[in-house]
Amino acid sequence: MKGKIELADILLCKQNGFTPLVIMMCGVAGSGKTTFAQRLEKEGFVRLSIDEEIWASNGRYGIDYPEEKYEKYKEDAEVKLRQQLVELIQDKQQVVIDFSFWQRSRRNEYKQLIEEAGGEWKLIYLKVNANELRERLQIRSQRFDANAAFPITEEILTAFLLGFEVPTDEGEIVIE
Repeated sequence: MKGKIELADILLCKQNGFTPLVIMMCGVAGSGKTTFAQRLEKEGFVRLSIDEEIWASNGRYGIDYPEEKYEKYKEDAEVKLRQQLVELIQDKQQVVIDFSFWQRSRRNEYKQLIEEAGGEWKLIYLKVNANELRERLQIRSQRFDANAAFPITEEILTAFLLGFEVPTDEGEIVIE
């Protein structure tokens, strides 16, 4: 499905309490994943965020912990959130996973996890051009919170863009 999609369209996908719906957000930093996920959270979804888990457990990047610990903390946060995801699905909760899901293999791994736990997944890919990402990231760099823990430089953005595996024929819903 391509084109413009509204929050109401996602909410229409919610199951009637029988099969929990898990929304997997997908996109590069600055694409709007967290903003979209927060809107779903206001509609009753439980939002899982690696960034917020790291912030809550370890504090601020480069201030409360050294930058070189970030990858380890990210792995720890994901282990915790994966377990929480399974528990939420088993409790028949609607969930939005506020991760980047850059790699097809990781997306497939989570799809399998969701299905095995008894849930249904929807992959939402937020497709934003590089210039728009730069503008958004410049604005985001003025904040300092869990969802803007460190600045995304041009070098980092370029690496993100080069490393991102665009979802194709994965059942994705593309929002441009």
